[in-house]
Amino acid sequence: MKALAINGSARKNGNTAALLKSALEGSASVGAETSLVHLYDLNYRGCTGCVACKLLGGSSFGSCAQRDDLTQILEQAKNADVLFLGSPMYFNDVTGQLRGFFERFLFPAITYTKERVILYPKRVSVGLCFTSNAPGSFYTDFYERLKNTFTHIIGPAEYVEASETWQFDDYSKYAADMFDVEARLKRHLEVFPEDCKKAYEMGRRLASAQ
Repeated sequence: MKALAINGSARKNGNTAALLKSALEGSASVGAETSLVHLYDLNYRGCTGCVACKLLGGSSFGSCAQRDDLTQILEQAKNADVLFLGSPMYFNDVTGQLRGFFERFLFPAITYTKERVILYPKRVSVGLCFTSNAPGSFYTDFYERLKNTFTHIIGPAEYVEASETWQFDDYSKYAADMFDVEARLKRHLEVFPEDCKKAYEMGRRLASAQ
């Protein structure tokens, strides 16, 4: 059983990475072989609209025709048993890197036929990990829509979120006086560990279901 985590944050040791690592630890606790990919280490683009993935009889039917650093990761994601995807929220969306992954992972998976046939070889359980500076309910509609999209196209999905996160080591050095720093630090020390525990349990639950 394989569990793959894909980090859409530029920070390899930030809040999003911490949630993903906790999810992988949960999967590993029930015997999964785990790996973590940092998208910011890779050189790739989002979907170019070539539609080769939809060309009947084409060599790239059902898969992205681009060949770059993301090609192998897309194959690993298709063949994983459990897939974790994580991102901070930037301007009401995931990061550009993860958005590019979504485009190239989701678009080739489904046809434009009336039956909307799914082309990938198997269903993959998906755990989404989100972090943001906003209050907990701010992005709920976005999270639910993305969860439903993955459930329909890739496999059963759920998510864990960490809101009002700790962003700077020293807030006084940045133009960020809108935040209550003491409250943020308190939340980081007391609430964020609980968010990581939720990610751990999600990872354990999704891997146990395989």
